Amino acid sequence: MRPLPKDVDWTPYAYLFYFLYPLMLPFFFPSAPWEKAAAVGATLLSLPIYFAAYWLCGRRVLWCIGWFMIIGTLLAKTNPGASVYFVYAVSFLGKAFEQNTAFKWLAGLLAMMGAEAWALRWNAGTWIPSIVISALIGSVVIQQMHRRRLDRALIRAQGEVEHLAKVAERERIARDLHDLLGHTLSVIVLKSELASRLATTDTPRAIDEIRDVERISREALQEVRAAVRGYRSTGIASEFRQAQQTLETAGIQVDAKLTAPPLTPSQENVVALALREAVTNVVRHAHASACRLSLQQSGGWFELEVADNGRGGAAEEGSGLRGMRERVEALGGAMERDSSAGTLLRIRVPV
Repeated sequence: MRPLPKDVDWTPYAYLFYFLYPLMLPFFFPSAPWEKAAAVGATLLSLPIYFAAYWLCGRRVLWCIGWFMIIGTLLAKTNPGASVYFVYAVSFLGKAFEQNTAFKWLAGLLAMMGAEAWALRWNAGTWIPSIVISALIGSVVIQQMHRRRLDRALIRAQGEVEHLAKVAERERIARDLHDLLGHTLSVIVLKSELASRLATTDTPRAIDEIRDVERISREALQEVRAAVRGYRSTGIASEFRQAQQTLETAGIQVDAKLTAPPLTPSQENVVALALREAVTNVVRHAHASACRLSLQQSGGWFELEVADNGRGGAAEEGSGLRGMRERVEALGGAMERDSSAGTLLRIRVPV
């Protein structure tokens, strides 16, 4: 059994000190025996209510607040220390309500104390601390509880941001590995098939193709490691050369036009990966004999176009195209795809 919840520090124990004021006051001044008994009984009954208030949440705390208000009202006429019970009552308003509502309740309870003080003719030693100290302590505690709620909300928001960042990073790595390995494995398959065909007719060239397979495999390994670190692209010009070589290896005639625009690193990375995915799709699925590659500035946009004379068709976007679209749109750009005659893929990113 714990007197307080785990998320509450030691300060509520320190606040127990104030119970001594209404408890001891009748014993230091001339008081009737029943007044002393009332002070002791009120203290013993109030202690479990005090600790219960820290376990309750929301409007259920009103039961504890009501108890302290009743005890304070019953003892106020004979025991000036009863003002402590009013202070305890208002100190829990911040736990029961949000800031604005808590201040309204504080104003209502202070008005009630004032009305009781006037109607029951409390002495100045009772009503002044009851109203003034309750107003000060209540306001401070309400502000503290409001700040605590904001801090907790901020911690939850930070945790959610960290979770979303991890999810986004996993998705990024998945998309990048798909693009990198899809492109590279397509090239390896093409070169391996070519080397196999040349093995009996042109052995030196077959050996060169196998060496290219080895080189591309090593480069792919480096690119995968770079993708995990977050740095993928080797430069748009290099990507254009690799794309051209991949298409030519597949027996596709290439018309490449590159006007190197001043792309930012993030834009260059997105355009490079989009070019890889588009070329991979041409090699794998288009059954094309010619392909046009173009990157140039048009107005306020950088435009990448990959157009082939293949079979086209209205096939649904796969994971590669979806990942490409997500990257481009994250930069404020757009992706267009036209498969009415062959396939035209246009990527636009803002200048």
